[in-house]
Amino acid sequence: MFFNRNKGSKDKNIDVASLNEILQIGKRLMHIIYVVTIVVLILLGTYLLREWKILHYLGELLAVISPIFIGIVVAWLFDPIVSWLQSKKIPRIVGCILVYLLLLLVLFIFVYSFVPIFVEQISDFVGTIPDIFNDLKGFANKVFDFFGQNGADAKAIENKIYSLLEGFASDLTTNLPNLLLSVGKGLFNGGLSAVLGLMIGFYMLFDFNKINDALINNMPISWRKNYQELGSRINSSLRDYVQGILLIMLLVFITQSIGLTLAGIKAPLIFALFCALTDVIPYFGPYIGAIPAVIVGFTQSPLTGILCIVSIVVVQLLENNFYQPLIMGHTMKLHPVTIMIGLLIFQHFFGIIGMVIATPAIACIKVVCTFINEKLHITEMITKTEIE
Repeated sequence: MFFNRNKGSKDKNIDVASLNEILQIGKRLMHIIYVVTIVVLILLGTYLLREWKILHYLGELLAVISPIFIGIVVAWLFDPIVSWLQSKKIPRIVGCILVYLLLLLVLFIFVYSFVPIFVEQISDFVGTIPDIFNDLKGFANKVFDFFGQNGADAKAIENKIYSLLEGFASDLTTNLPNLLLSVGKGLFNGGLSAVLGLMIGFYMLFDFNKINDALINNMPISWRKNYQELGSRINSSLRDYVQGILLIMLLVFITQSIGLTLAGIKAPLIFALFCALTDVIPYFGPYIGAIPAVIVGFTQSPLTGILCIVSIVVVQLLENNFYQPLIMGHTMKLHPVTIMIGLLIFQHFFGIIGMVIATPAIACIKVVCTFINEKLHITEMITKTEIE
């Protein structure tokens, strides 16, 4: 009897150890299946996007309903302010009105103060385009003469480049009316979408909490806690990123405007604005924004070009060493290689817009994957505890 009791205890220990080993193997298999599933879904999605031309129809649909997305973004950005005012015993409708009045005041000040300057600088810059082309042609002549003196046959390349420039100038002159009409139509449609988006955003801002509560109430009870936790993480990550990047863009615009103005480049605010807008693209954006300013600076004079480079380098040093660490910190917590791969993938499918949304989209994917991994780990620990 004593012998049988020991034997049963030994069998029980052996069973627990075996089950633990099976659980470890199952965990590894789950991770492998998880990775394989993601890869298969990405490949399948890529195939369907290409074969069914989903992106084309999706782009048209997004263009039509873009005011709704603008409204969602506006309501999402200003909801913390309205909620804070509501916590101070201010009615939500009054808080929405105050926030929108402040927004309209800022827009009015910006339009009144900067738009006339932008228009004037654009007009002056357009007037200097022929001189810029002539300067570029003179610079190209010097380069080709240099290579020609060193025995290189650059005549064919020179003729090809000149023919391309002449063709570009001819097409620009011929298609200028249509181009201006297209730009004007785009600005009108964009302005109309922005106005409608602000109107939609106002109504959504007033009922923002109710919309979220309605989503929660219409989903299964077992999902609600996970939805609220995951939504809170994604919301916090995205909000910190958007607010941080907007503030960094403003600082880049201000400092770059000062630097390019001191450099003596024509239309400094235009180039500073372009640098600030492209700065939203990680790693590649600053170089994209710097190229036009440097080229135009060198067409004015070598000193202006060098000063433009100095200004851009100084602003980038300020951004990398002060703006980013102080404002963004480690908000995204993404490896640079991950961001670059994401930029390439999103750029391939969505163009320049894809490069803009790549970083926050990857951050959201990471939050979702981390959340799922945590839940799987908790489930595994509970199962292991129950078995023991």
